[in-house]
Amino acid sequence: MTQIGSVKSACFAYYIDASRCGTLVAWKNDVDTIDSRSKPSPVPPEETSFQPQGEPAGGYRFPVSVIVERRRIRRGRWAVPSWEVTGIVAGEGFKTERRMTSIHRDEECQRYQWSGLILEFFRDATESYWHNLQGSRPSLFVICYEEDDGASMEPILVTADPHEGDAYLETEGTVHAVPIPPDLYRWLEQFVMNHYRPAERKTRKRRKWKENEQRGKTSSSERQH
Repeated sequence: MTQIGSVKSACFAYYIDASRCGTLVAWKNDVDTIDSRSKPSPVPPEETSFQPQGEPAGGYRFPVSVIVERRRIRRGRWAVPSWEVTGIVAGEGFKTERRMTSIHRDEECQRYQWSGLILEFFRDATESYWHNLQGSRPSLFVICYEEDDGASMEPILVTADPHEGDAYLETEGTVHAVPIPPDLYRWLEQFVMNHYRPAERKTRKRRKWKENEQRGKTSSSERQH
């Protein structure tokens, strides 16, 4: 795991593998392969394992689940809890009420799955999405709130807009950057292609040099009179 400020980046993303009956599998992003893995090969989003809600009037909506992990780390003589977001899962199966489920426990760590969250794509945020996709590590950003004693951490928002994630850095929450799963990448890419319109560059029209010269002569003549 790496951490820059209070934005944390995970090395695993989770997704639903339709060929394995909806099994929760890990999509590993090693440092050496993260660029190629983060940008999946071109596949029509309609062929992915799930479909978005919404459109054409508004944006896309995806039910998602967030995987969080709790470990105890050493700080001097003390062991303190440390939380990370380690993955995102998308699919109709997570369209439920907000709840936390324990999915793994051993002596070193505990993992929990938070269901009942919604990832939304908005048309007025397509420029931010475009910059996200153009980066070396296209990500989803999970905003979480952690209890003071470290007993639990709850995700409250998942977004593909890095600017929205940055806005929460001013609050008491933490922002965790997670590699975007391949299927969600393709839907986000299609959404941007359908709705992003770069702002037209406005160039200043230059006056012809003869016109400028004539204006200069007129001004000089007026001053003399």
